[in-house]
Amino acid sequence: MAKKITTLFLKDNEILLAVINGQRIEKWASGALEEGLVAQGLVTDEAKTAAAVRDLMHLNKIPAGKAVVGVSGVNSLYRMITLPEMPDALLAEAVRREAKRVLPVNLDEVYLSYQEVAAVSKGEKRLFLATYPKNITDAMVKTAKLAGLTPYLMDLAPLALSRVPDEPRSIIVNARGSYAEIIVIEDRIPQLIRVLALPSEAATVNEILPGVTEELNRTVIFYNSSHSEKPLNQSVPLFVGGDLAEDQELWPQLVGRLNFPVSALLPVLEVPDGMPVNDYIVNIGLALKEFTTERPGENYSIVNLNILPETYHPKRIPLSNVLIPVFAVIGVGLLVYMATFVFRASADTRKLREQAAGSDAPIAAQVQKNASLKTEVEQLTPQVAPLEAEAAQIRATAAVFTSQKSELDANRAKVDTDMRDHVVGKLPFNVDYHDADGLGLLAANHDGSSITITGLAGSEDKVFEYARKLREAVGFSSVLITSISVNEGGYTYNIIVQ
Repeated sequence: MAKKITTLFLKDNEILLAVINGQRIEKWASGALEEGLVAQGLVTDEAKTAAAVRDLMHLNKIPAGKAVVGVSGVNSLYRMITLPEMPDALLAEAVRREAKRVLPVNLDEVYLSYQEVAAVSKGEKRLFLATYPKNITDAMVKTAKLAGLTPYLMDLAPLALSRVPDEPRSIIVNARGSYAEIIVIEDRIPQLIRVLALPSEAATVNEILPGVTEELNRTVIFYNSSHSEKPLNQSVPLFVGGDLAEDQELWPQLVGRLNFPVSALLPVLEVPDGMPVNDYIVNIGLALKEFTTERPGENYSIVNLNILPETYHPKRIPLSNVLIPVFAVIGVGLLVYMATFVFRASADTRKLREQAAGSDAPIAAQVQKNASLKTEVEQLTPQVAPLEAEAAQIRATAAVFTSQKSELDANRAKVDTDMRDHVVGKLPFNVDYHDADGLGLLAANHDGSSITITGLAGSEDKVFEYARKLREAVGFSSVLITSISVNEGGYTYNIIVQ
């Protein structure tokens, strides 16, 4: 029987529900949200929003139960990182340390998810990681539960979109309500994701087009500046989703001189006649999380995070809680069984003695039977020893992990000292440099093979200018701008120098 998947996604002004049954979209429903209930992806009133979702489900006969839930991706960060090969038990802590080093965000305010992908070099682990605000995620989970839905999978909207096209290399531009996403996919992995807030006063696609076009040009220039060996060119397909997909006459204006081949972002699922598929493209991407082995094609995005925080996962019952009562019942049953046999054997012995006054043979046979039962009891006792040996082995393994962690901490401290004494001083500007035009450096971290520079700038042009100066510096073979994000004071940037 085909599996039914219910999906829920909230825009700032709209509820979107879709039910997928096998390879076919079975139901879809949308409903307006009262202004202010959801703002910039954050549910501000969980009870009212949940009531609106519940009413929409009831009206369209969508049952309560398990659901795949999406969140907007606003204020989320994405990054590819590389770590040395290590035991799985140490990986989570190593990823968190690296994320704290390379991401300009307080990890106490966000959730962190990661997925291992194919490594480029032997002896390394390559991972895709994402951080997303705790307040947005928690509010979305609570709203879904109040509406009668139990989230078992969650995803960020840009990652859901990247799961739709069957292309190993592509660009996705999706405009929906208050936001537009631009996603660059390379080797089936979203390498660059930018979320653009659209002007609230822009009411038509024509009004948002100039801003989206400008951001697309910036994204391509930014990506190509750090991927000169394989830049985005006219062979890369560009897929358009959301409001932009409705009017093909606007597509040439969108790509301009970039001249990418443009087509609508369409799913491989069976779409019923009359369904506005562009409105539900995020819901479709959410449902495709369950189709990793069943859908045709082989070039879909390999990133499939479940960003549902661990605290909301179903509680697992520890194995010991199950085994201890079972063994206790077995033990009690064994003792009762043996005691019954001993009691019966004793009664039989007394009866034989009374009935066979002149014959010792039957009594001797019963005594031998009693001795046999006693031997069985003694044979059970040694089974305790293997359990104690297994516990000792676990303690020894824990000691090895502790030793490896101490060694990693010591190596990191030595690398930081070497970087401070021998590398940072070679940069064109000191770490505390800040010029009059608004370029400042906040931090410079060294991981043994590269330097990650974090700073503030008054404009993106200042970032590109600084990158050029780094490329001209003696000893730097590669300069990679990994991110530029807007903040209240201007732009926060990250540059990797090798």
